[in-house]
Amino acid sequence: MTFYDKNKTLLKLTYAGLMAALCYVGYAIFPAINAGGTKIHLGNAFVVLGALLLGGLYGGLAGAVGLSLADILGGFSASAPRTFICKLVIGLIVGLVAHKLAKLSHSHNKAYVVRWTAFSAVAGLGFNCVFEPSLKYLWYTILTPNAEKAASAINALVAVTTYATIINAVINSVIAVVVYLALRPVLYRSGLLGEIDSPKTTSANA
Repeated sequence: MTFYDKNKTLLKLTYAGLMAALCYVGYAIFPAINAGGTKIHLGNAFVVLGALLLGGLYGGLAGAVGLSLADILGGFSASAPRTFICKLVIGLIVGLVAHKLAKLSHSHNKAYVVRWTAFSAVAGLGFNCVFEPSLKYLWYTILTPNAEKAASAINALVAVTTYATIINAVINSVIAVVVYLALRPVLYRSGLLGEIDSPKTTSANA
């Protein structure tokens, strides 16, 4: 491993730790709203932001650790394993769209960056609207059978298109996109984002 690779890994781990803390704060500190059985909170916004800044793996792991910790410390340790899986998947999907398909780590015009940033956030959080209740259903029908909780998961899955679920995804998407677009040019000018992604990355036109 080269000196650059070691520094890049250390820098990513440092940023991932920061994003994990922000995910925890977004869920545990800011008050959540319970609407129609759906808990609206800001934790997912920082999962998306982490994936946009750090890539899918590091961003997803940051969200998985931060929000699993929020579950454990909040008295919901039984749901922590599912939370870990769901947040990791959100990060991986956002990272796949943003960095593998759109190549957001490289220089692009502002319209391109805005479009693909928004699409990446919606892809990750939209998929989670279906994946999370589906995982919960499988969890309570196969791993730890519980008819009542399995039925609750089915109800949540059927209600994916309800206003609360949509609002939750939209709020978190908007916050993640706005914060990323604000940070992106600053990080490029300082050389931080370029160092994280690639030594050959050029300045962003954002």
